[in-house]
Amino acid sequence: MKRLSNLDLDDTLPKDVALDRLTAAQERLLRLRLTLGGQIGGSTLGPPLCVLFEGWDASGKGGSIKRLVDHLDPRHVRVAQFAAPTFDEKRHHFLWRFWPVLPGWGGMTVLDRSWYGRVLVERVEGFATQEQWTRAYDEIVEFERTLAAEGMILVKLWLHISAKEQLRRFRSRAADPLRSWKLTDEDWRNRDKRPEYKRAVEDMLARTDHPAAPWHVVPADDKPTARVVVVETVCRAVEDALGLGGAQTGD
Repeated sequence: MKRLSNLDLDDTLPKDVALDRLTAAQERLLRLRLTLGGQIGGSTLGPPLCVLFEGWDASGKGGSIKRLVDHLDPRHVRVAQFAAPTFDEKRHHFLWRFWPVLPGWGGMTVLDRSWYGRVLVERVEGFATQEQWTRAYDEIVEFERTLAAEGMILVKLWLHISAKEQLRRFRSRAADPLRSWKLTDEDWRNRDKRPEYKRAVEDMLARTDHPAAPWHVVPADDKPTARVVVVETVCRAVEDALGLGGAQTGD
């Protein structure tokens, strides 16, 4: 079972090694993306690729997403960010608002937060009833199995940082006029509830980790290391789906 306590946050790469591996992984992903899009290796479209990011506030999701898509043609990838649902979205089933951005064959979508808000922030903050968020685990798993059965490659990433590192990043943002907009009163309130959120994350990992869409827990106290892990993880998932057997890994 994947648990946050099993993660070694001190396991980091030397900066030069991290840079070399990141560059290699980005070039590797570019080839894979062009293959999925039918741009190289024949004109046949490959399966849709959806990369889902969740993690603590200030865990580096934005920076990891930037490195993930940096070498890709922006016409060939969609990045979608999800915050609190709007009034109209709340009138529908909680999964409804995610369907329009999901990739079709040959497409790629990156989700900055996702349907897991139902069992994380909506659970902890009381925006969903206990019956709703408890039921959501099975709804999410069946939803993901449906997507996988249609061929989607679904990569789920949880970026994990320690409470100490999170506090350091909060303070760093607060002191930087060009980054202070990233830090809100809500971030501080969420940090005060970290034990409750940790229980919700552990439950999420335990109840929604399944063969069709397993969780990948990324140690993110060191940003360069986390970015390498993210891009290499996506590459391996695509290679496995295409039956390449990791022949291009180099990691």
